[in-house]
Amino acid sequence: MQRGALLDAARSLLSEGGTEALTFPALAERTGLARSSVYEYFRSRAAVVEELCAVDFPVWAAEVETAMAGADTPEAKVEAYVRQQLALVGDRRHRAVVAISASELDAGAREKIRAAHGGLIAMIVEALAELGHERPRLAAMLLQGVVDAAVRRIELGAAEAPPEIAEAAVSMALRGVRG
Repeated sequence: MQRGALLDAARSLLSEGGTEALTFPALAERTGLARSSVYEYFRSRAAVVEELCAVDFPVWAAEVETAMAGADTPEAKVEAYVRQQLALVGDRRHRAVVAISASELDAGAREKIRAAHGGLIAMIVEALAELGHERPRLAAMLLQGVVDAAVRRIELGAAEAPPEIAEAAVSMALRGVRG
């Protein structure tokens, strides 16, 4: 239960203040634990981040996969892939993962995050192959770049409203820069 409380506090801290806010004193304060007790659960901030990714990323990816499963055509799958990721931007789990991606992590933590993102990208490769892409894995990585850029626009509170950003990202995903 304490580990779960620490992870929930970490999500809140990351969501509210980014990686700078995720400190052991802040975790201790949020959970009512002594700072030394936090170290009993996690050896470092990177370990907290790793566990958050291990717990939250599969849930987030499953939501994207479920949205794609409800789509009938390759185009609809691409649209679902983009829209569902953008719909999750306000979710604390997603905000924590976004904050984490900007964090300074050790090589092991970065590799785990890369592997998790690889699983997300793998979801869309088949739909892109069905659309006729000669290199669907490369296209999937580039598509994820469009999604990541749209996420950053939403997170930064861009001048455009989130639905407008989502529409532009879907349009770019399906039609390129032609609009």
